[in-house]
Amino acid sequence: MIATPERRPRRWRRWLLLLALFGVALLAKGYWNATRDPVIRTASVAVADWPAGQPPLKLLLLSDIHVAGPDMPPERLTRIVAELNRLRPDLVLIAGDLVSEKRSATHIYSAAEVVAPLGKLRAPLGVVVAPGNHDHWFKPDALRGELEKHGLRVLQNDAVKLGPLIVGGVDDDYSGHDDVPATLAAMERAGPGVPLLLTHSPDIIPDVERPVAAIFAGHTHCGQIRFPFIGALTYVSRYGDRFACGDMTDKGQRVFVGAGLGTSLLPLRYLTPPDAWLVTLGPPSMAAGTMPR
Repeated sequence: MIATPERRPRRWRRWLLLLALFGVALLAKGYWNATRDPVIRTASVAVADWPAGQPPLKLLLLSDIHVAGPDMPPERLTRIVAELNRLRPDLVLIAGDLVSEKRSATHIYSAAEVVAPLGKLRAPLGVVVAPGNHDHWFKPDALRGELEKHGLRVLQNDAVKLGPLIVGGVDDDYSGHDDVPATLAAMERAGPGVPLLLTHSPDIIPDVERPVAAIFAGHTHCGQIRFPFIGALTYVSRYGDRFACGDMTDKGQRVFVGAGLGTSLLPLRYLTPPDAWLVTLGPPSMAAGTMPR
């Protein structure tokens, strides 16, 4: 049967309606992905010169929290923090981008509102933060003031000794605030210990002249929006996918890059769920995957 002129518009309307419904469903799925509970990924790192008699330690890596409406209001972050505390980490490392000022945000929160939930994190060795590019673009002094008021330690090209660990914090590379040599020098001054580096962007890794026990980073969001056969739209890295995501070894250096808790630009995620890393550090005799209680 030949379609009459009257039937052609009806057919196009049906196709347009189906296309619109598919688009709405795709957006809804992306938003659901972005607001789901974070996946807790685990790994262990055997340290050759681990101090004798020192029990293994659990380190919790968080990154790219991006507090902003609609997907990461402070109330959601408070619920996530309560769940993370149940993991009983010995040390919490936050690899920057606490806040988001994305154009798609339905609400931009104050520095006090952003930091308050993080002040409820509990770890015997404390919480260490290295700023990210969005933190510098927002209100860096206000954020640092709130973090320190809640007892969180901010490291900007500096280092601190925490128990048997020497933690160096590199300021954000993406916004041009990083100084890797100054951070390594600060780690040397801190004395002997197991060296760790915390940074927002993993792009500083090639500048680290000597290996450390592990480097912890974020920034890439593991792509945030990835599609089958296409891959990620971007990793926001000048090294492409070299430091894209997860647990990796780069030229002998152990690296962990988190997907983050929040979102940037759009409150959507595809094939990259929010995550946090629980990494156990211990002696070479530690069995792979062993988690201290």
